[in-house]
Amino acid sequence: MQRTRLNSLIDLFSRRLELLFTNPWRRIALSLISVLMGFFMGSAIVTTAGQDAAWDVIGAAIIFAFTELVSKFVYSHDRQARSNPRLRTNLLLDMINLFKIGVIYSLFLEAFKLGS
Repeated sequence: MQRTRLNSLIDLFSRRLELLFTNPWRRIALSLISVLMGFFMGSAIVTTAGQDAAWDVIGAAIIFAFTELVSKFVYSHDRQARSNPRLRTNLLLDMINLFKIGVIYSLFLEAFKLGS
């Protein structure tokens, strides 16, 4: 890509954001927020799709595609990071993966509620 002003500003902003979240407590707080937002979104999707039986299959397909795509990107990046130790863990990938974990956890809890 060309080095435009916008490209330089975005790179600078992302580097400063990474530096901001190198503090372990801030990273833990952001991780917890990401998991809780995933939990909330999973519960919201299940309850709104469950109101009308026509959207159940579409909602399940969207959630399934989201989780599989996130897993593919996250774990392929982990494999590259193991082969090249200079690659850092990407903050955005970690947050999206934790969001996915929150969604899956909420789906398990909804399934237990429906099963009992």
